[in-house]
Amino acid sequence: MDLGILVFVLVGFIAQMIDGALGMAYGVSSNTFLLSLGIPPAAASASVHMAEVVTTGISGFSHWKLGNVDWKLVRRLLVPGIIGGVAGAYILTAIDGNIIKPYIALYLLVMGGVIIYKALTLKPRHKMDAYHGPRVSLLGLFGGFCDAIGGGGWGPVVTSTLVAHGKNPRMTIGSVNFTEFFVTFSESILFIFALSFGEYWKIILGLLIGGAIAAPIAAKLSQRLPVKTLMITVGIIIIALSLRTLYMTIFP
Repeated sequence: MDLGILVFVLVGFIAQMIDGALGMAYGVSSNTFLLSLGIPPAAASASVHMAEVVTTGISGFSHWKLGNVDWKLVRRLLVPGIIGGVAGAYILTAIDGNIIKPYIALYLLVMGGVIIYKALTLKPRHKMDAYHGPRVSLLGLFGGFCDAIGGGGWGPVVTSTLVAHGKNPRMTIGSVNFTEFFVTFSESILFIFALSFGEYWKIILGLLIGGAIAAPIAAKLSQRLPVKTLMITVGIIIIALSLRTLYMTIFP
């Protein structure tokens, strides 16, 4: 395995460890790195989601086996998430990459801030909210759209919002990860028809291998890691890389 693939294996492993533990930030983390390396937005998002088809499947299966899935929550998120994801993927492939790149970097910059904000403001609640109303479906629609446009964002938008509103963190992380497989699969189908992946196979393969190795490990560690510290660290990294991408775009 050449050095180029090993770099993407490492990126995929770290991103999936974060995602499996927090229920968020695989796509945001991976896409931020890819944009900072000069990969076009549509190709970066497509590569991340192609790899995520496998990693989210493994992660979702792991959470299901561990009993971390709330099926009522999954039913609320599934269809709206798919619709939002497909719509976002279509828009992304229809816009020139050089035009949209700074806006995607700005979106990722905001997502890094959102992750830090959630880490600082989330407070444990003694009584968990088990009701999943229509607003959850709207959240899934918005989360799917952001996920496709930004190459990630399903977790930061959906998981953090649900936990902030008092949903059980363990069940929310598991349910959102489980649903993410179907959202990602739907986005990937559209990307396959719209883009050529011949020159990006190293990215996809590296992310896939690294993520597949990390997924079952991260699922087991989801209750043990220092979530607040990890969220702040991830947020800072995403902000720093996004600022770098913006700088390189504005001053090439």
